[in-house]
Amino acid sequence: MTVMLRRMLVAALFVPVALASVGARGADVAGVWKGTMETQMGPVENTITIEPGTALAGKVQLATYEGRIEKGKLEGEAISFEITIEPGTIAYAGTVKGDEMTLEVTGTRGDKMALVAKRQK
Repeated sequence: MTVMLRRMLVAALFVPVALASVGARGADVAGVWKGTMETQMGPVENTITIEPGTALAGKVQLATYEGRIEKGKLEGEAISFEITIEPGTIAYAGTVKGDEMTLEVTGTRGDKMALVAKRQK
């Protein structure tokens, strides 16, 4: 087998895998998302900034706290990530449909809160 033929075979094997990975990642969620959730201390605004790219990365501004997105996952419409702020870790999990993110937020003490965030245009 010639070197050229071997390279073509390798390319043919890896291109479908790479394309499948991109499709499995889910929708484009890059941008700034804002929403308010009810907490024990009253309404708290969340600003979620998701950076463009292949990995789910960015930051969340939660009241006066800010944390980097960690353990980000996006598969189809399902999204999940965590942030670590001074009081502890906060987990976000839910779905993304178009310009709306519906999330269940688990606070540092395990309390659950609902958050609907809209992409800012």
